[in-house]
Amino acid sequence: MLSGMLQRNIDPTPLLAGMDINIADAASRVPVDRYATLYNLIIARLEDEGFGLFSIPMRPGSFEFLCRSMLGAPTLADGLDRARRFLSIVLPDFRIAVHRHDNRAELCIEETRPLARAPDEAGRVFAFEWLLRLVHSLSCWLVGRGLALDSVDFPFPRPPHADDYALVYTERSCFTDGGRLCAHFNATLLDLPIRRDEAALVTFLEGAPGRISMLYRRDRNTVTRVRDLIRHALPASLGQEEVASRLHMSPRTLHRRLEEEGSSFRAIKEALRRDMALARLTKTRQPIARVAADLGYADTSAFYRAFTGWTGMSPERYRRQLSTQAGDTTTE
Repeated sequence: MLSGMLQRNIDPTPLLAGMDINIADAASRVPVDRYATLYNLIIARLEDEGFGLFSIPMRPGSFEFLCRSMLGAPTLADGLDRARRFLSIVLPDFRIAVHRHDNRAELCIEETRPLARAPDEAGRVFAFEWLLRLVHSLSCWLVGRGLALDSVDFPFPRPPHADDYALVYTERSCFTDGGRLCAHFNATLLDLPIRRDEAALVTFLEGAPGRISMLYRRDRNTVTRVRDLIRHALPASLGQEEVASRLHMSPRTLHRRLEEEGSSFRAIKEALRRDMALARLTKTRQPIARVAADLGYADTSAFYRAFTGWTGMSPERYRRQLSTQAGDTTTE
């Protein structure tokens, strides 16, 4: 993150000293809130949200308008397409693409020109790490839930800090030659609706863009813990107070932590039920009433209303459409 300053012969020592950060000690860790503050200080010093790493500066305000470009999109797929087009204007050294193949999808970030002479130069490595983190975390926030990356192919040799990728991206990271990063994930995530609105964006932008570093870290993901508790309790329906008690925190603390991670108890519960319902209807012939009961709905009509809200069609129509598109290959 300091590479651009060093390339411009700007001494970062005053910034680091002010944050009580000693990068000479490779064994030390920087608290994430201080990292986020340093992120913003470097941007302010360089007047460049790209940290001085690219051929043209990414002017302050670019992150805000990236958020706004995605905000009104109906689905994540549409939002990512808007992000692709916007970033091609403000960050022409990278090309972003999203590819969908049946039930798999990939987000690709490719150099349009070499960012460095050597593939393992710190600035180049950070540039790929940063843009993937930016797009992924922003996508998570916009849909109101964590989005699991199944694997990521990084276009540089394995860096010394690669073990930490499991905390930020995924446990399954590969390191290859070339100029293209590819992050692989379930294609159904592209169909998730954008849930944030203008009011939420105003709050989110406080402390941005550095705040993006504090979202969806896998080592502090309260969303995952809540989701697991709700799932394991099914068909019983856990409330927020009971979940908070099992996590040994107050309901207010739980609400605050979920908000910091860009989600809410209701959004987690809704997303879990949706994902499980789509999986059951896709992979089994279970009766609709049984699926509804297993997901904790008091009556089948409530499930019908929820499912129609998620997909715009009834469960039966959804199954018929799948059979038409792919053939009837489901099993008990």
